[in-house]
Amino acid sequence: MYFDLLLPSVLFFVITGSIFLQRKLEDTLFSLLEEKKLNIREAALTVAWMGVAVTAVVFIPGEAIQILFLSAYSYMLFSFTYMALKKWYIAVFPPILFLSSYFFYWNLIVFNIFVIIFSMIITVYVSGLFSWKTVWIFAILLTIMDVIQVFFTGFMGQSATKMMELKLPVLLMLPTYPPGLTVGLGLGDLFLAGLLSIQTAEKRGVKAGVLTAATNSLAMFIFEVALLNTMFARFFPATLVVIAGSIMGLGATYLIKLG
Repeated sequence: MYFDLLLPSVLFFVITGSIFLQRKLEDTLFSLLEEKKLNIREAALTVAWMGVAVTAVVFIPGEAIQILFLSAYSYMLFSFTYMALKKWYIAVFPPILFLSSYFFYWNLIVFNIFVIIFSMIITVYVSGLFSWKTVWIFAILLTIMDVIQVFFTGFMGQSATKMMELKLPVLLMLPTYPPGLTVGLGLGDLFLAGLLSIQTAEKRGVKAGVLTAATNSLAMFIFEVALLNTMFARFFPATLVVIAGSIMGLGATYLIKLG
């Protein structure tokens, strides 16, 4: 029987790291966002925009996608570093390091490091925009969109394949451990897992957030056992796994009365 310990372990540490990074920068983010929260309509529009973006990637020329993503990632690195350190002359170095790595020293390890960095930055940035109610509505709508784009339109798989051909860091790609195969987890799935865990930490306390990270990791382990031993799909909406893992975390939180 095939199973994998590496991806669930990395998922746990990435989510947990996002929780503690968000708490460290909470005051800065609070002042930056000025208490702005997305309402249900805005959350729905955000999901719709993400669905359109996935579709657009399939039809936009590769060079344009490459320029767009590299520019967006570079700006993200600069702005996040500047927000954290308040020193522009330090904030210019992460984008330079990223672009230099991409063009001159791009391998699987560096690729995965930047996938993790970007997932944490996006998660921490966006987490302050959601309330407890809105984040679950957003998660459900995002999962529905993911299912449609994977199983019905096929655009999610096509866009992921296209961006991987361009070597853009949009998918965590890890060898299984014990060794044998390679598995991938999308940036959006990492983002959603981190977002729900951060919101749980805000609602029920840090221990509850870390517990949700652990149940997400457990759900991913169970899912991978099923996938690796049956190969029932090449692409699968892992947001379903994230939702299941987050609900498991909430259930465990209430059972042991955390928060």
